[in-house]
Amino acid sequence: MQKSVLITGCSSGIGLESALELQRLGFQVLAACRKPDDVALMTSRGLTGILLDLDKPQSVDRAADEIIALTGNRLYGIFNNAGYGVYGELTTVSREQLEQQFSSNFFGAHQLTMRLLPAMIPHGEGRIVMTSSVMGLISTPGRGAYAASKYALEAWSDALRMELRHTGIRVSLIEPGPIRTRFTDNVNQTRRDKPVENPGIAARFTLGPEAVVEKVRHAFTSAHPKMRYPVTLVTHAVSVLKRLLPGRLMDKILQG
Repeated sequence: MQKSVLITGCSSGIGLESALELQRLGFQVLAACRKPDDVALMTSRGLTGILLDLDKPQSVDRAADEIIALTGNRLYGIFNNAGYGVYGELTTVSREQLEQQFSSNFFGAHQLTMRLLPAMIPHGEGRIVMTSSVMGLISTPGRGAYAASKYALEAWSDALRMELRHTGIRVSLIEPGPIRTRFTDNVNQTRRDKPVENPGIAARFTLGPEAVVEKVRHAFTSAHPKMRYPVTLVTHAVSVLKRLLPGRLMDKILQG
């Protein structure tokens, strides 16, 4: 039987490349996008386009109902990949902007996953994969709102993994560092006159989305998926340094 996987944020980058790779591997891929034109594009590429706006609870419910119907109430996997960044010093971030940051990156993923779990648990197998970030491990000036949403996603995923330990469903986190996607173009800068930008040295360690796709493929197809998949040298280095260095020293490094 062909296994069905839902991927959110499929209009470009990591989501699109992962959708095409899992399709190549034989999965039925339900590719969720926020814009109708992108949904039509997914369908034209042989994927099953799903209209989904994670900011709107009603849209999440409608998409969940459609997914359950399309899969005959048997879903193998969810790749919660959609999200964006609010960048700016916390003194410039309004409550509304922070709420929207969490709505897209965290609350929507929670609602969607909880709606779809009943189509997974009875079958005794499955995968739930989350796109986190190196910013789910550290926080830096100007990225506090985005990092907070990814820290929340990390904690939520850890709890979900343990809660589902007897169901056959495995939960994994993908933790990219700098990746060449449209993410930076879509960042909501709270100060246009003083945008938060990546340091120049980051370009040396930036990889293409295929580096993430490799981890996604393992998470969905390996008999023993990992709990966490760091991607890029930056994420690997941060994981080690955070364990070894005192907090004040890490602050000095991260402040630049």
